Order: sequence, then structure tokens, then C-alpha cells
Amino acid sequence: MVSVCEKDSKLPRPTRVKNKSPAAVQITAEQLLREARERQEPEVLPSEHSITDSTELSDYRLRRRKEFEDRVSRGGRSDVQVWVNYARWEESQKDYARARSVWERALKDHHRNHALWVKYAESEMKNKFVNSARHVWDRAVYLLPRVDQLWYKYSHMEEMLGNIAGARQIFERWMNWSPDQQGWLSFAKFELRYNETERARSIYERFFLCHPKASSFIRYAEFEVKCGEVSRARDVYERAMEKLEGDYEEAEMLYLAFAEFEQGCNEFQRARVIYKFALDHIPIGRAEELYTRFIAFEKQHGDKQGIEDAIVGRRRTL
Repeated sequence: MVSVCEKDSKLPRPTRVKNKSPAAVQITAEQLLREARERQEPEVLPSEHSITDSTELSDYRLRRRKEFEDRVSRGGRSDVQVWVNYARWEESQKDYARARSVWERALKDHHRNHALWVKYAESEMKNKFVNSARHVWDRAVYLLPRVDQLWYKYSHMEEMLGNIAGARQIFERWMNWSPDQQGWLSFAKFELRYNETERARSIYERFFLCHPKASSFIRYAEFEVKCGEVSRARDVYERAMEKLEGDYEEAEMLYLAFAEFEQGCNEFQRARVIYKFALDHIPIGRAEELYTRFIAFEKQHGDKQGIEDAIVGRRRTL
């Protein structure tokens, strides 16, 4: 046997560097990378294969379908994107019946995924299957009525098709679910696009009944102002004051908007009365913004006595 000492003696000795001074020509890392890229062999891409007859096309489609089915069976059922890619490939082959079958299979596992419903319906719309798209949207809003995006897109499709009555019916169905404020406002804007002012007014009436908040009344009043109905807008504010009495946080927002509305109408005495009424009904600890705005109002539109009274009232709260 060869001893450890003999093995060590056979190992080559490390070369000693005699000249440790820097080389005359320095090579940078950038230069090394550049030379490596220049000497790199071009990537060999697979050649494009042209399908020349129907038999070859059938073989290609069979092979691709088998690949998609294998992905699904290997656990791809839980991956929505696998189903989407499969369905879109079938659409690219103009086999819309097979594509629809893939979408339906995907929905069996992911019927709560609203994005899948959207993609399914949009694919039907893109391929001009309007009735099929309508059927998909109808099923989607039935299963997921709280997903606003489905209602928006469904009504938008009908509107783009010129089916205004159908779009209105979809909005009405949506409002039965008491959506958020944006849903109601979208319905009102839809009616205004077709100059249906009375219909829009009716929607605003239902809107603040569903959402009795200051912001709802303010939106309604702003709508009346845009329609040139100042007296109607004032009536909305007055009704809101009765409705929100006792809700100090909401009432403060309403009083400020009402006073600003009267200022815009050059009804400065009305605005002053509103400010004073608000200060009498809002607790002192919550009236910081009211006093600030009232003092600014008196400085702009009041006399010396009014300004002094406002400032004195403000100091008493401190």
C-alpha cells in the first residue's frame, strides 16, 4: 500500500509567482463579457413546420388536444389559466363548439371565479355569438350578483349593441340587490346619456333611500343644479337636513355643502342662516370645520359685527 507521505510527495508543487507587478495591459470584466458575447454561437431555433394537408392538420390538432388534456389531468384543473389557454387555442382553430365545451368544463370547477365568467363571455362577444354571450352574462350575474364588474360589463354589452331597453332592464335587476353608491350613479349616468332626465331623477330618489348619507343627498342636489333646477336642489338639501338630524358627522358634511350651494347662488343671507343653524345643532367639540368655514364666509361676505361675532363664538369653543 502507498503511504500518505508517498501520496503527498507525488502531488505537484504549487507554482510560485515571481513577478507580482500589474500587467501592462489590463482586462476588465466588461471586456470579458463583450468578447464572450461576440464568440457565442447563434442559437439554433427549431424550424417552422408548414402543414400541407388535412390529415397533417388533424394529427396536429389531436396532438395539441392531448397535450392540453394531459395538463388538465396532471393537476391543471385547479389552474384557471390552463383552461383559458385550452379554450382560446380551440377558438384559434375555429372550433367554437369545442371551445365552449372547455369553458363549461372549467366553470364546473371554478364557478365562483368571476374573472373566468368575464373571459368566457368576452370570447363569445369577440366571435360575435351575441346570444351565447348574453346567456353567459345572465348565468354569471345570477350566481354572483354581488360582483359589480359582471353587471357593468353585461349592461355595457347591451348598450353597445343598441339594446337600450335591455341595458335598462339589467340595471334595474342590479338595483334590486342594493349595490354601492357607484352602481346607482352609473345607472343615473346611463339615463342621462339618452336625455332621460326624469328617469335619472327617479333613480336619485331611490338612491338616497338605499344610501341615506350626506354624500348621496349632495350628489342628488348637484344633479339638480346641473339640470338648472335650483329650487329642486334646495328642496333636496332641506329634506336631507330632516333625514340626517341627529347624525352629527353626516349632518356637518351636509350643512357645509348646503351653505356652499347657497353661496354659489349668491344667497348669502340663506348661507348665514344655515351656518348658524348648524352651529346651534352640532356639538361644540365636533364643529371645528364649521367655525373655520363660517369665519371665512363672514370675512368675505359679512360686515364687521358679523366677523367679530363669528370670531368670539369660535374662541368660546377653545
